Amino acid sequence: FQILLAFCRYTRCIKWRFGCGRNWHFFLLIFCLIHMVTGHIRYSIPEEMKKGSLIGNVAQDLGLNLKRLRLGRARIVTGDSIQYTELQTDKGILVVKERIDREQLCGDTTPCSFSFEVILENPMELHQITVEITDINDHSPTFKRKSINFEISEIASAGARFSLASAEDPDVGVNGLREYFLTDNDNFILKQNSNADGKKYAEMVLQKPLDRETNPNLSLKLIAVDGGTPQRSGTVNIDITVLDANDNAPVFNQSVYKATVMENSPRDTYVTTVNASDADFGSNSIVTYYFSDLNSGLSDVFMIDEKNGIISITGFIDYEKDKKYELRIDARDQGGLTDSSKVIIEVTDVNDNAPIISVMSFTSPVSEDSPPGTTIGIINVKDLDSGDNGQVNCRIEQNAPFKIKSNLRNYYTLVTDTVLDRESVSEYNITVVATDAGIPPLSTKRTFHLKVSDVNDNSPVFSQSVYNTFIIENNSPGISVLTLGAKDPDENQNARISYILENTNIGGAPVSEYVSVNAESGVVHAVRSFDYEQIKQLVFVVKAQDGGSPPLSNNVTVKLIVQDQNDNPPQVLYPVQTGGSLVAEMVPRSADVGYLVTKVVAVDVDSGQNAWLSYKLQKATDRALFEVGLQNGEIRTIRQVTDKDAVKQRLTVIVEDNGQPSRSATVIVNVAVADSFPEVLSEFTELTHDKEYNDNLTFYLVLALAVVSFLFITCLVVIISVKIYRWRQSRILYHSNLPVIPYYPPRYSDTLGTGTLPHVYNYEVCRTTDSRKSDCKFGRAGSQNVLIMDPSSTGTMQRIQSEKSILDEPDSPLEVIFSFIPPDRVGPHSFFFPFIIITVIICCPGCVGVLDTEMSSSTNVCYHKILV
Repeated sequence: FQILLAFCRYTRCIKWRFGCGRNWHFFLLIFCLIHMVTGHIRYSIPEEMKKGSLIGNVAQDLGLNLKRLRLGRARIVTGDSIQYTELQTDKGILVVKERIDREQLCGDTTPCSFSFEVILENPMELHQITVEITDINDHSPTFKRKSINFEISEIASAGARFSLASAEDPDVGVNGLREYFLTDNDNFILKQNSNADGKKYAEMVLQKPLDRETNPNLSLKLIAVDGGTPQRSGTVNIDITVLDANDNAPVFNQSVYKATVMENSPRDTYVTTVNASDADFGSNSIVTYYFSDLNSGLSDVFMIDEKNGIISITGFIDYEKDKKYELRIDARDQGGLTDSSKVIIEVTDVNDNAPIISVMSFTSPVSEDSPPGTTIGIINVKDLDSGDNGQVNCRIEQNAPFKIKSNLRNYYTLVTDTVLDRESVSEYNITVVATDAGIPPLSTKRTFHLKVSDVNDNSPVFSQSVYNTFIIENNSPGISVLTLGAKDPDENQNARISYILENTNIGGAPVSEYVSVNAESGVVHAVRSFDYEQIKQLVFVVKAQDGGSPPLSNNVTVKLIVQDQNDNPPQVLYPVQTGGSLVAEMVPRSADVGYLVTKVVAVDVDSGQNAWLSYKLQKATDRALFEVGLQNGEIRTIRQVTDKDAVKQRLTVIVEDNGQPSRSATVIVNVAVADSFPEVLSEFTELTHDKEYNDNLTFYLVLALAVVSFLFITCLVVIISVKIYRWRQSRILYHSNLPVIPYYPPRYSDTLGTGTLPHVYNYEVCRTTDSRKSDCKFGRAGSQNVLIMDPSSTGTMQRIQSEKSILDEPDSPLEVIFSFIPPDRVGPHSFFFPFIIITVIICCPGCVGVLDTEMSSSTNVCYHKILV
């Protein structure tokens, strides 16, 4: 406020003294506007402060609380390699982090300062802070040379000037070089001058002519002092050698030379030429050129030819480092007389620096449901060139849903331009191109790899809107019917699909009793066996649900069509087959050819070709009289009915479907060929009685067959047991190698048919060579080989013979029953033969007879006589 009042008084004073008609409020408005524009924080500290020294309270000066600094992750962003300051967010203060040397940081530039930015996030804030470094007197003036040597002619006139080497003091302001002092002498005085940049230099002026004979050498001291407190100084010796006979000094044709050079010019590039002339003659007129001030290091950048004064480039010219060079050139003749001139070289900028892109912040991945304008990154772009060469434009190279905005100078924000869709593009390579306005323009690219995270925004989609599938009836339960397939463009858990069968009722029963769905694979299984005649089509709904939160789902309709199988035979509807009554169709004897007798009506509950029926006449009393229509089942006469045709006609019609394999049904049609009903009635009444009698007879025959079969099996078991026992007893005999010697009991003798037995029985047994149970032959009478019983014996021949034939013979009559037919001659008649014999034995045990069986074959003939 005091400064403002002083400024107002000053403006009023000017107005009063100079009579200016402008209102002083205008200047006050300008001052206020300037104060508003400079909105950043500026601190001023001396150099060489200790680490940790306080610079300022940033939180208080920015109006921020400490919580905001912590939550916003406040940090310092600087483009320099060395960070001199540190922000302590817990205290909100800015402190010194590294040693600050003003001379190293800024050199001769005043004021010396550096700037940086403080960035806060959530929401993002950017504050600029400038720290000014004030100088302290920590350097003494120094001379690059240890001594300065002059050779001055004794005829040098008073007022001759001799340039002295300048002292260097890195400090600035009052701490910089202030003035020079020359030690007391009789010949020279010191004259101090300043360059255009304010740099001081000294010249030694001859006040009194020299006398070589009196004093051929002079030794002086040049002292340079600064203005700091405490004051510092530097000293250099001046050695003067007095020469003889050169009384004219060289003179430059210009006091100031100006030249322009492009930066990055190659070595030996011509800059300019300086020229000085000497009025002397001979060797005293030869002039040599050199740089008078070697302390600035310009000799590493430029070179001057000593003979012709041509200045050329020897080093690297960088506009960003030095925009202008000022050289002091001395011309000296052989007598030691000199003259000085100044060369000002201005550097022209060249677009040789591409923009530099620095990433301040970048966020990846970003959610696909992020709204447009979401910040994903902050970048800083700088170009070290100046003018148009330093003007930078940023853009995104490819066509991507992002854009770049500039909020502050050199800072750009990368934001989303539209809504992202991970299912379309899951990741982006965002290339930011920074291009300057130079000719030709230079550019820099920086690629950012951004991933888009998934959100459950897509429901499962089936490959078909309706699934139609077929299954053949009578299927096995658990068979796979079809596989449902749904896809979800989301990823991970959001794309995990589960298949769920919707609860519906089919025919009053839940659909889960018919089909089931595998939740993981989507395979539909048939739970039960389907019957086409009961259900022809099954329609149900399956839901596909993903694993997102909240889950999304989609439904699909499945039509399961049951295909027919030929699993039902035809059913005859007419004529009706009844067990108690007899139905007959009447055909008059006057019927012509093609007379319609009746029509067989049948249906098949199957469908398609499985229900196509055909009719055929299987049996008929007179096939030449009737025929059946193949397709319609109509029974018609195929000839004229005559009186010779039987009254009773029995037709067997077979009805067959067209399935694979085909199924059939048989129907019996009774036809009466008569002209009057009484004739038909009498015939079919007898038929009814015969039928009842036949039915009773059949019942008794079946019962008798069952009883006989039981007895037969029992006898078979007993005979086999006896046979096995006899076979074991005779095994030793049949396997013996000893010869068989006939043996007759003592009571038997051969009497050649003259014995006392009233009957003679002769048994001849014929056997094959391979088996002792082969074809046999019994019952031929004769007198050969007759065994006569001893008269003293009390037994009868008939009983002995009978017992021997039943018990002692290897093949008893019961065995013959089962073995009279060779194995290769067994047929249906031989199979029933034992049953007939046993039935006769059981039913008529008192009957005695002989059963003769004769079988003939191409190989042998056996005759069997079995005594019962």
